[in-house]
Amino acid sequence: MSSPATTGAPSRDDTSHHTRLWDTKLLLALAVVLALLVASLLTGQYDLSSPDGREMFFITRVPRTVSLVLAGAAMAMSGLVMQMLTQNRFVEPTTTGTTEWAGLGLLFVIYFVPTASILDRMIGAVLFAFVGTMVFFFFLRRVSLRSSLVVPIIGIMLGAVVGAVSTFFALQTNMLQQLGVWFAGSFTSATQGQYEVLWIVVVVVVAVFFFADRLTVAGLGEEFATNVGVNYNRMVLIGTSLIAVATGVVTVVVGSLPFLGLIVPNVVSMIRGDDLRSNLPWVCVLGVGIVTMCDLIGRLIIAPFEMPVSVILGVVGAVVFVFLIVRQTRNG
Repeated sequence: MSSPATTGAPSRDDTSHHTRLWDTKLLLALAVVLALLVASLLTGQYDLSSPDGREMFFITRVPRTVSLVLAGAAMAMSGLVMQMLTQNRFVEPTTTGTTEWAGLGLLFVIYFVPTASILDRMIGAVLFAFVGTMVFFFFLRRVSLRSSLVVPIIGIMLGAVVGAVSTFFALQTNMLQQLGVWFAGSFTSATQGQYEVLWIVVVVVVAVFFFADRLTVAGLGEEFATNVGVNYNRMVLIGTSLIAVATGVVTVVVGSLPFLGLIVPNVVSMIRGDDLRSNLPWVCVLGVGIVTMCDLIGRLIIAPFEMPVSVILGVVGAVVFVFLIVRQTRNG
């Protein structure tokens, strides 16, 4: 893998300094996000004052808003863990092929088990996402990279190959339309009875917080982690498993949320440093805020129709990605 010096990965001094988990700024950010979530609950074309308005509120609005919270936190956190383990600022599930692998697993389950429940689909997506992430890590460990920019390029290339396989498989099985819907990245399908598996994300966030210090040490490299008594390979396996679960669940319920895991951790680390434990609340809050704001824009910009949140996230993420590349090049 590339060295921390060349990738902007956390330094030893960064990880030794633990800042407070909660402060006034975080509470203020949380208040802003709560206001956005209230706006999400009140935004929609259905008239809540109608006789069945209360019923529709709990069938569609509440599940959708809860899904925004869980999916936003999941993908932002996945980007944070992946960047820590790869020692690279430019990786996240949609730039390493993890999302494409999850989509391929989803297709396989639907084709071979047509009556599969949403939980069965999630298991298939998680397993494929895990395999894909491990393939990406295998490439990084076998290839000597002089530039941190090569890492996301490798991930995007792997994702393109897997995406091509998914498209071919979908064409052969008449599931191309379903593939397009899944990767549209929209919260329209997050309704009562369809979104509940996203609650698994809460367990993943708790697990990341529990392993935060060891994941941070693993992010400093295998040699350093071994010297301080941390089992590097075990932490990579645990981190990869958590990323796979989060990505797989979000892919099944929502679809692809491009660049969210790239934007949020980089913004937080530029302001606060690289301690995973103290940054995790900020990453979750900011991830929820960004995905909620993009969803609100998508619901309002062409109302009464709706633009997929992935379109808006893709535009914002691409701009941030280019900014980070330019910033890295100037610093280098």
